Amino acid sequence: MSATTTSTLPPTVAAHLPTGVLVAGRWRPAHGGGTFAVADPGTEEVLADVADGTEEDALEALGAADAAADAWRRTAPRVRSDLLRAVFDEMVAHADDLAAIVTAEGGKPLAESRAEVLYAAEYVRWYSEEAVRAEGLARRAPAGTHHQLVLRRPVGPALLVTPWNFPIAMIARKLAPALAAGCPVVVKPAQLTPLTTAYVADIVRAELEARDLPAGVVNVVPTSSARRVSGPLLADPRLRKLSFTGSTEVGRTLLKASADGVLRTSMELGGNAPFLVFDDADLDAAVQGAVAAKMRNAGQTCVAANRFLVQAGVAEEFTARLTEAFGRLVVGHGADDGVTVGPLIEAAAVDHVDELVTRAADGGAVIRTGGERVGRRGYFYAPTVLADVAPDQRVVTEEIFGPVAPVVTFGSEAEGVALANGTEYGLVAYAYTGDMGRAMRLAEDLETGMLGLNRGMVSDASAPFGGVKSSGLGREGGEAGIEEYLETVYVAL
Repeated sequence: MSATTTSTLPPTVAAHLPTGVLVAGRWRPAHGGGTFAVADPGTEEVLADVADGTEEDALEALGAADAAADAWRRTAPRVRSDLLRAVFDEMVAHADDLAAIVTAEGGKPLAESRAEVLYAAEYVRWYSEEAVRAEGLARRAPAGTHHQLVLRRPVGPALLVTPWNFPIAMIARKLAPALAAGCPVVVKPAQLTPLTTAYVADIVRAELEARDLPAGVVNVVPTSSARRVSGPLLADPRLRKLSFTGSTEVGRTLLKASADGVLRTSMELGGNAPFLVFDDADLDAAVQGAVAAKMRNAGQTCVAANRFLVQAGVAEEFTARLTEAFGRLVVGHGADDGVTVGPLIEAAAVDHVDELVTRAADGGAVIRTGGERVGRRGYFYAPTVLADVAPDQRVVTEEIFGPVAPVVTFGSEAEGVALANGTEYGLVAYAYTGDMGRAMRLAEDLETGMLGLNRGMVSDASAPFGGVKSSGLGREGGEAGIEEYLETVYVAL
């Protein structure tokens, strides 16, 4: 199946973009022939009609993964490593094509899309290197009566459920460690952005075929109904692993559905990231970091700074500088030159952001800049700074997922930490301070899985990514990422 395109997706890319279901190395229509439309959020124009996967498609995909599991588990680590290195090379070679797809279906500016492609490729390269480094243990038991061996082996077929906001980064950091560990996979991409996943999966499919490796190692089932696909898969005893990135609400549902099969689960869920600015902070650096932490993908990221907690001594100056910085941002279609802020993903997202801002203003917050929809076509919202925001406002307590920065003032360090921790979420926090002692206290006291100290970005393929509390279970990236796909076997010898 091939895409039907508009001018927002280059014809040379669209001509080779699969839009079907991938099972056992073959792209085909969904059972029943159903499709769903994928649209450009900047123009609202349809980019492609994609196969609408069914329960039957999902179970066939799992069957292909299960059939490939033994051969893939026994495939030499060096062969798996070489495969991933070849996929990395192909991703880099086709970075412009991939970036164009990410921008077309997700809306982010091309510069951000290119950065995401290279960031995603680094996960593939990292796990090509980790594939040959699964550690074990051999030692004499303390009693001296026998020896102990500790081995690592793949957990088995895995379901990878990815979100729409980083369509290539999220598939890369799940798919690469799974393949490195020896686990075949079924991928359920986000309904809003399945085209990027299809392009990457086809790169992997081609490399598997070229090396005469099992075709069922990678399978893809796009669908308009996640429940229709995930429900039967989670109930099937052949599935042994679930990796999900998305909302906490959906994550809880999937955890419950995974309980009967006692599945290994990895959950990267919602966030409500605090961005703390203390009186001794370098304000130039803090504002630069704030824009980076807030405005990537127009604020539509789980690690976006959601609450700007600023100490009273610098609150007004920081807010003024942040307002000026937001005013320089350029809103528009991601493919246009000079654009720094693209659209939100869909109309409902704009409605949600606008409601939060309206309620905050009704509750006494001051709109310093923005606070309105932009344009008649596409799903755009102006970069917005809110001052004098009460800490109990919904724009503070809920994940915004949009280009809105609410500023809350605090007094002492203890008060700032209490405000930061006053949420069920704990994915990431950011803090700007010139006091090393405070920095170390924050590292110990903030209830978060990640902390950016004097920097507005934390993600790195070589580092563990994940949260605490209601922000998830497990880690992706770094040495920890492959552990999610390996089980430990102890042998008393």
